[in-house]
Amino acid sequence: MTTEGTRTRRWQVLRVHDFRQLWFADTISQFGSRFSELAVPVLAVTILGANEFQMGLLTAFEFIAFLVVGLPAGAWVDRWRKKRVLVTGDVLRAVALGSLPLAWWLGWLTFVQVLVVALVVGTCRVFFDVAYQSYLPELVEPGQIGEGNAALQAPESVASIGGPAAAGGAIHLIGAPLTIGLDALSFLGSALFIGRIRHADEPPPRENRRPLRVEIGEGLRFVFGHPLLARIVACTGIGNFFSSTTGAMLVIFCLNDLQLDVGQVGIAMGIGAAGGLLGALATPHLNDWIGEGRTIPVSALVWVPGAMLMPLAGTVIPPLVALMVSSALTSFAVVVYNVTQVSFRQRLSPRPLLGRMNASIRFVVWGVMPFGGLVGGIVGQAFGARTVFWAAAAGALLASLPVLFSPLIRMRDLPKELDLLG
Repeated sequence: MTTEGTRTRRWQVLRVHDFRQLWFADTISQFGSRFSELAVPVLAVTILGANEFQMGLLTAFEFIAFLVVGLPAGAWVDRWRKKRVLVTGDVLRAVALGSLPLAWWLGWLTFVQVLVVALVVGTCRVFFDVAYQSYLPELVEPGQIGEGNAALQAPESVASIGGPAAAGGAIHLIGAPLTIGLDALSFLGSALFIGRIRHADEPPPRENRRPLRVEIGEGLRFVFGHPLLARIVACTGIGNFFSSTTGAMLVIFCLNDLQLDVGQVGIAMGIGAAGGLLGALATPHLNDWIGEGRTIPVSALVWVPGAMLMPLAGTVIPPLVALMVSSALTSFAVVVYNVTQVSFRQRLSPRPLLGRMNASIRFVVWGVMPFGGLVGGIVGQAFGARTVFWAAAAGALLASLPVLFSPLIRMRDLPKELDLLG
């Protein structure tokens, strides 16, 4: 088969009407989210004067919902109509984010409100993400799941390139509060496209439901009872813990320690995020070349040099260069890793268990992030933000070990659902 023919086949999924609506919705919200990802911490630092500990607290509030409701969310999503969950999540996030520019305009904006909004947005994200990953296999054929994940990753990567630079420009022109308002509008646009999906998913009948703890337990046993999934969860969880420590410190480190302005930060992050787009495009080829199984530990190992560059910024490496190259390497590795392992677990899981499987994994890999944010804030306040980045570089190496020293490194092909279920 020709290369062109292979490429055409891989993008056939965009011809599926319902997947195309999901793709448009995701594209709009991804671009909008890049605005608030930069604008909210900039608002906290520059308008409300937040310190390192408060920035760690903000990160904790963003992710605490994954720890508190992460497990039951999967069982609930499996009982509900996923389309309704997605639309409701988008609308609630639009309202919460829209309250920030309104409060700023009225002169009522406080750091407590920013924390509350972060909590609401994070809670909506728990349910949205579980439903989103569980909905995709219902909209496409089983053989298109990997292609669908790669297609969804591409606009996210493009948004990561253009979004931060555009956000920096918007913050410079209209300020951080109004830039957050643009993200609120993007969630409304996402809700409109999801509403156009024709597929009507039907939850299981009420009489077939079992106690919530039984259904949650099934999801946990499926994930931690599978030796490959358990190692992937360990790698992702450790990596997310350390990435949340640096995520809490990134804006304050760049603005205060490295003396960069918001526009420079946005441009550097945008250029660096080109690695994510390259990763989305390269993942199918890497899977074909070295195999799905080996792609997971190899991509995890690429995190390490990316993490080591940031603490060197402003010392032996110019700040902008360190930020761009670190972002590029990290984005490439994370996208390749995520597309491969998410496609694997979606394909592996029985359909009725998808929501609980995704929720069980996210309970662990995202549930560690509020602790990471708090640790980053405490360490940053006591020893400086640069120390947090050095610790995270060691953490990146630690995160890669569960998949490096595993059967994955020797596997070309990953098991299918039939292999597991017999």
